[in-house]
Amino acid sequence: MSVETIVHVIDDDDAARDSLAFLFESADIAVRTYASATEFLAVAPGLSGGCIVTDVRMPDINGIELLKRLKAQGIALPVIVITGHADIALAVEAMKSGAVDFMEKPFDDEAMLRAVRSALLRHGRTREEGQERAAIRQRLAILSNREQQVLEGLVAGHANKRIAHDLDISPRTVEIYRAHVMTKMAASSLSELVRMALITDATGKVAASEG
Repeated sequence: MSVETIVHVIDDDDAARDSLAFLFESADIAVRTYASATEFLAVAPGLSGGCIVTDVRMPDINGIELLKRLKAQGIALPVIVITGHADIALAVEAMKSGAVDFMEKPFDDEAMLRAVRSALLRHGRTREEGQERAAIRQRLAILSNREQQVLEGLVAGHANKRIAHDLDISPRTVEIYRAHVMTKMAASSLSELVRMALITDATGKVAASEG
């Protein structure tokens, strides 16, 4: 069972909780259920994937407070909020607090499944992107100061001659540094190198050159 595909259902209503569990299991989506946000928060720090489906109105800790606590703990699982017709204002507040979607009762089963699959895919992409950024940052960390300066020039779209002039070195020296940067960053092309720098906001100067 992959943790990336587990749906965590939080609802104090036993029947509603069991109904959602049955829906997800019938669609071959792994599910874990919790009778309260407190119960879920007790295990949340150890979770590394999946998504959350929670009722917005619950005793003790409601859906809004749950979102705030998850954010405070740095838990970035996508959250879908279930709301009654009278709770639309709360649902809007939940979206502003970080929920990715809300489903109004009574919701269509297929609509709920689409929302959950979308949330799981989104989280999968976010995890992959985060892992890629971390790997790129590790490569950036081994660049020398001069190599960083050459990288900034390349990201800004400057030619070797312009970079050489700005750094007061020869174009040939720029070519050497550029080759070192390409090797250390494991970039197969200039476009790939620039993409790496941009998705990580490599340095303040790189970000500024794009603004």
